[in-house]
Amino acid sequence: MAEPFTIRIFVPDGDPEGVRLIDRMNWTGLGVVFRRENWADTSKRAEFARTGVYFLAGHPEEDDERSTLYIGQADGLRTRIGQQLKAKDFWHWGVAFVSTNEGLNRAHITWLEYALIKRAQSAKSWRLVNGYAPQEPALSESEKADTRAFLQEILQILPLVGLTAFQARRAVARPHATSHAASTAATAPWRSAGAANESDTLVVPAQREGFERVFLGERAWFAVRIAGAMLNKIKFIAAYQTQPVSAVTHWAPVDRIEPYGDGGKYKLFFSEPAREITPIPYGDAPQGTMQGPRYTQFARLQTATNVTKLFGPRDGNAEARGQPLVFIGALRLIFCPTPFPTTATGKRSTPIRPIGGWRRPSIIWRRKRAAAMAATTIR
Repeated sequence: MAEPFTIRIFVPDGDPEGVRLIDRMNWTGLGVVFRRENWADTSKRAEFARTGVYFLAGHPEEDDERSTLYIGQADGLRTRIGQQLKAKDFWHWGVAFVSTNEGLNRAHITWLEYALIKRAQSAKSWRLVNGYAPQEPALSESEKADTRAFLQEILQILPLVGLTAFQARRAVARPHATSHAASTAATAPWRSAGAANESDTLVVPAQREGFERVFLGERAWFAVRIAGAMLNKIKFIAAYQTQPVSAVTHWAPVDRIEPYGDGGKYKLFFSEPAREITPIPYGDAPQGTMQGPRYTQFARLQTATNVTKLFGPRDGNAEARGQPLVFIGALRLIFCPTPFPTTATGKRSTPIRPIGGWRRPSIIWRRKRAAAMAATTIR
């Protein structure tokens, strides 16, 4: 079990988004958080004249959901970070660590750089742009123990300022689904009403290159938005290949789901290689149906003959229409739009758009055959 600890944060400029000095009781180190746009003023601080290690964080111009990190060290941080300001465009904030008693020398910071890069490469949480992996420098046994202790202090502080590159992603869901579970799901009964609560399959659009390299090659899929309530329900994933295929062609059982990047997206890892199915063509589905991930049931995946049937027919399927369809007792409530506007007295008038706008969807109470309808499964 980890030990509790306390850190102290001092904001010298009064701006919580500006310079922050971070230290701990009985620690000889000091962390300085700074922003790129303020470097001209921040660089004048005395801390940047010292020996230390630094981290530059941000996002590259290319489309990558992961944060990007560069790790470096220098005898004089001011000069080195100033050089990186011109050499590297991706970063917009950084953190530097120095010793308050001049206890760090070149050998110490070289070892810290080596250990930090090694940890970041192992965690694979952020995109590391260091061009090389330095070799471990020689330190005496006592120096290595002291430097390792300094490293642990750094690693405890970094997540608290938003730098999580050294922490392996933890799974937020572990369905551990298998092909055996799929055979059970394929024969399970399903209903259209309340399908959102029963969905167990995520269907994702995939272009050819990403489909072949990631879905088939890496047995994974990433940068997917999943509703929080669905994380523990997803057991399978299916791939809809975009044009020219325009069909759902493969599925795979999901082993675990981990956060991906810092934008609220996820990466799904498969427990088995993806399996090919009889293609489910786009057919006459409305335009834009597969522009993003969609939820469905694995049983539908086994029987659907087109994308419309995979997610439910438009007539009689409340989920597909995006409209609520519920039973209360023996009464059926249907929310439906009407083409007729209302007058000031609330009476129906001619179908000409009034200044006040159209009437909101009305509630139609259908009492005829209520008992029979309540007992009927909606398909």
